[in-house]
Amino acid sequence: MTEVRELLLSRIRDVSDYPEPGVMFKDITPLLADPEAFTALTDALADIAIRSGATKIVGLEARGFILGAPVAVRAGLGFIPVRKAGKLPGATLSQAYDLEYGSAEIEVHAEDLNAGDRVLVIDDVLATGGTAEASVQLIRRAGAEVAGLAILMEIGFLGGRQRLESALSGAVLEALITI
Repeated sequence: MTEVRELLLSRIRDVSDYPEPGVMFKDITPLLADPEAFTALTDALADIAIRSGATKIVGLEARGFILGAPVAVRAGLGFIPVRKAGKLPGATLSQAYDLEYGSAEIEVHAEDLNAGDRVLVIDDVLATGGTAEASVQLIRRAGAEVAGLAILMEIGFLGGRQRLESALSGAVLEALITI
């Protein structure tokens, strides 16, 4: 796994002062553009999905779609997009949550998750944990079980893991890289 982490880290580009001064943005587009690195990432996340006993993958808008869909295919599971409010047609379940400066809302199609589903949430970055916590609440409200959360990169000093511990109720939280 050390080799995979080193490969992934070598393909993540630091962008200073983006989106605002003082922020060091971690750009994963070079990783996605490299077939060896993207395959290694997909394989590592699919392994987590299989070990967690997941029956479905949820990808969080938008980079969670890019990562989650190939993981679902690799692991032989269904893929469910969790979108920002107002983006899905038909009946949806929604979950509001607070951001640092305001609030947001996410949605899922009401019929996509059912009792008996074990859902692994996949996203690119775990920062403060607000979106991930809302997705866990949304999955449970849909009647499904949360198998866990798998993240490419965790920004440890922002405290997302601590925020999610009680929400996950013992479900796995795995980050391939922690910075």
